[in-house]
Amino acid sequence: MSSQRVESNRPEEPPPGTAEPRHQHQYRNYTEGKLLERVYGTYRLMHTHQTVDFVRKKRAQYGQCSQRRMSAMEALALLDELVDESDPDVDFPNSFHAYQTAEGIRRAHPDKDWFHLVGLLHDLGKVLALFGEPQWAVVGDTFPVGCKVQKSVVFGDSTFHNNPDTKDPRYSTEYGMYQPRCGLENVLMSWGHDEYMYQVMKFNSFTLPKEAFYMVRFHSFYPWHAHGDYLHLCSDEDLRMLPWVRELNKFDLYTKQEELPDVQELRSYYQSLIDKYCPGELCW
Repeated sequence: MSSQRVESNRPEEPPPGTAEPRHQHQYRNYTEGKLLERVYGTYRLMHTHQTVDFVRKKRAQYGQCSQRRMSAMEALALLDELVDESDPDVDFPNSFHAYQTAEGIRRAHPDKDWFHLVGLLHDLGKVLALFGEPQWAVVGDTFPVGCKVQKSVVFGDSTFHNNPDTKDPRYSTEYGMYQPRCGLENVLMSWGHDEYMYQVMKFNSFTLPKEAFYMVRFHSFYPWHAHGDYLHLCSDEDLRMLPWVRELNKFDLYTKQEELPDVQELRSYYQSLIDKYCPGELCW
């Protein structure tokens, strides 16, 4: 197993108003901990099977949002059944993490109700795991396929040796199949909940600002927003949006606590935001 410590560029401090019962260095620790074996196994499978061909097939399979019809709140309830096997920090259902993230944002940005909703919805794409997808095709940090893997990718030094794209000359150079500064919208990211939820938001015409779509689409792209890798693929628009992705990340990361929120008490407020920005039955 890799001894690489990948998370060296965390936000300097937790956001104001966020309870912080543990030290910052204890988050995203990929060198030790009771969940490490599970986490490493998930990333090994991800880095073996996430290829250009695989991502293209999954985009085609899910791009028309024809899997199911349900409301955003119904999708959130499904996450009661999901524990993220790539997360070294928590071992409780993902639905609680959604409320923790949203409430952290609500305390720090009380005037941005759309941002509160982003906190609640950012991981809803993980319902893919409940549609039958393996967790390595749903959770975890994302990375571009079709070009050389950068050093900050989690466990990147020990998990890609069986990925055929790393031996394909079309995909194994710094730029691979991309042009310099082509923009992340033109880059194929490893398939998972970020891209899927972005497609659901777009297909169902969520009336959220552009920043919301961007945050959801790239919040798991840690090699970029936490480490500054892959900048050679970024457009000016990507760099303009980067501070928003980092702002979401503060709450996505530092609100993880074993003390779980009172979901029943919070539900009506977030239902009002769903009714405002993405009401009714949605296509998934």
